[in-house]
Amino acid sequence: MLRAIFLFALALAAPLHAERIKDMGSFQGVRTNQLTGYGIVVGLAGTGDDSLDYSTLAMKGAISRFGLTLPAGLNPSLKNAAAVMLTAELPAFAKPGQKLDVTVSAMGKAKSIRGGTLIMAPLLGADGQIYAMAQGNLVVGGLGVDAADGSKVSVNIPSAGRIGGGATVERAVDTGFTTSEGLTFNLSTPDLTNARIVAAAINTNLGSPVARAIDGVSVAIVAPAGAEARTALMSRIENLDVTPTAPPARVIVNARTGTVVINGLVRILPAAVTHGKLTVRIDEKPQVIQPGPFSQGKTAVQQSSQIDIEEKTANAFLMKGASLADIVAAINRIGAAPGDLVAILEALKQAGALQGELVVI
Repeated sequence: MLRAIFLFALALAAPLHAERIKDMGSFQGVRTNQLTGYGIVVGLAGTGDDSLDYSTLAMKGAISRFGLTLPAGLNPSLKNAAAVMLTAELPAFAKPGQKLDVTVSAMGKAKSIRGGTLIMAPLLGADGQIYAMAQGNLVVGGLGVDAADGSKVSVNIPSAGRIGGGATVERAVDTGFTTSEGLTFNLSTPDLTNARIVAAAINTNLGSPVARAIDGVSVAIVAPAGAEARTALMSRIENLDVTPTAPPARVIVNARTGTVVINGLVRILPAAVTHGKLTVRIDEKPQVIQPGPFSQGKTAVQQSSQIDIEEKTANAFLMKGASLADIVAAINRIGAAPGDLVAILEALKQAGALQGELVVI
């Protein structure tokens, strides 16, 4: 039985099914935006950063906002607090007052942030502007326990957690789709044929040539002015059903894990394959030589090596299969290991018998 891991959706090339246009890509400008921030988590049970400098400075800054100034040179021990990085995603069309989920990750030597509370912290975009404010109690799925003898038990990752709805949007992002000259739909996977199919489906549904494929990714659409009219047009377009073209025939090999993925469009031309294995085994059996009594000799070690060479051979067989099921069955017959399987696929590709792209990741 083949020891490599074969992952495939269908044993044979299945007929293509219709997909919604919204599942094939997105409109330009209608996208999420990443937000990041820096904050302090308090209320920890002695698992914080202790006296880490940037944690101390951050805590002093947080305290100063309430009118309390610590004496110069006083660095409090912050075992119950931890410096954290905050990440969140701002959806398209998000308006002020809406809630966002926040991921909180310790950035210092805090062992766990379980049970902590995030103090109000700003979330900034790539332009440096504040788009949301975060605060709340953390939900941590991990658990870490340290014993006095140095033993440790850790379940999942106790130094990261989430705050559901822990951020409030303070500023909206202008998508620009209402002021642009037209709309642009971008495919998630570049394909010239699919771009033409999407444009043709839009034109057929609307009854006029308003869409054209610019390249293998973008489809330009003439759109009316006004947010309401464009929203209605976008909703109508993204719910259209189209039948995309078949994807390229590909064999994906993960050289690190030995995973091999073969899609149903890969074909093998007739080819003869033989597979063998050469094993060289060296056994070292050193012997101690003891000199005779009353002699001037010294005890020495004499090396003794035994070399065995074993070569497993396999008869050549003819691969006549054209489908994915035939390819898997043929490779199973020779019992190839993951490394040998990659070598066989590469050899078939070089011989011109593998009709498909071989991708090693």
